[in-house]
Amino acid sequence: MLFDAHIHLTDNEYSGYIEHVLTSLRAMKIVACSVTVDSETAFRSFRLFNSHHDIVRQFVGIHPEAAAREDLDKFKEIFDSNLQSIDGVGEIGLDGTYDVPYDRQKQVFGSMLALAESAKKPVSIHSRKALDDVLQMLPSYRIKGALLHWFAGSKKQLAKSMDMGLYVSYGPALVYLEDKQVLLKNTDRNRFLVETDGPVRYSRCFGNLPAVSTGFLVSVVASAARTLGMTYDEAAGLLEQNSKAYLSGGA
Repeated sequence: MLFDAHIHLTDNEYSGYIEHVLTSLRAMKIVACSVTVDSETAFRSFRLFNSHHDIVRQFVGIHPEAAAREDLDKFKEIFDSNLQSIDGVGEIGLDGTYDVPYDRQKQVFGSMLALAESAKKPVSIHSRKALDDVLQMLPSYRIKGALLHWFAGSKKQLAKSMDMGLYVSYGPALVYLEDKQVLLKNTDRNRFLVETDGPVRYSRCFGNLPAVSTGFLVSVVASAARTLGMTYDEAAGLLEQNSKAYLSGGA
């Protein structure tokens, strides 16, 4: 079993063929950790995936880009009333490049971490140009499993993340970027996951098509195996173990 640790299956890009994606996930034995970005996509997730728990783990959260427009009280009501369907909290975090007040981003991120702490759920974190602040905020909360999705920090930040017991994930860029391969080599083997971040398009591989777990994830796993000097089956087995530990909040 493979796990795509971070994909936006509620994105409109998939709306025309989501049933095909679900069929493909089931056929290829891939579990997708589907993240949301706001209240609207959270509702869409419940509608689409409540009956597909064998292949979709539902993460709901407020993305930093949506921080200014979302009502925290309303979101908490949605979260509490659908708790039985929620497997994790995400995509949440901070972003130093958005035109969204940073103080508001921090307020929303803190609220999302508090929800995850109270519900004992793992989190999937966005940290572009804001990783130091994310690492500073996380110790204030007892989070069962924290993933720094699409890790793009420095070796020093990676070492700190490993010391904090965090997970990091790598996507299709691992296929062609040497710096990602170097980061993976410096990542604790029991702390890395793989993702597609679909429907992101990759101009340097996969023909600039929108990422889909069923096609892209196998190539990411193969690249991870090659980078770490493992066989594909060894890497797949390790990633399954890591993914299950992350989702269950285990070490």
